[in-house]
Amino acid sequence: MKKTIPVLLLTAGGFIWLWQYEPTPHTETAVVAQAGAPAPAAGSATRTLTGTEVAAGRHGIVQVQVVLTDGSITEVRVLRAPATKPTEEALPTLREEALNAQSADIDTVSGATMTSEAYAESLQAALDAKGA
Repeated sequence: MKKTIPVLLLTAGGFIWLWQYEPTPHTETAVVAQAGAPAPAAGSATRTLTGTEVAAGRHGIVQVQVVLTDGSITEVRVLRAPATKPTEEALPTLREEALNAQSADIDTVSGATMTSEAYAESLQAALDAKGA
């Protein structure tokens, strides 16, 4: 009898916690255009390569497309990304990191670690396709 009351209280507390839990929606957004892309110079060799779709944990899929002009990364576009606030805030930072590094060797953004890793993996897959 002494254990019954604490067990009932803990069970009720667990049910209350589950009742208030709101799962993250699995919606995705497509980023169609991003400002600040430089126009390629006339006569330059421009290639557009698409990276693989990479799962960003439970939040969704990240896929990027990279534009190479004369072998340099001139633009990185996000084709698919989770529609979460941390992801949407991290995408411009990840783009700048990739443009500055000229590679997929970029730092992760705090609060969007899984998205950052998926972004870098998709970017690397696109860059690997450059040689194909």
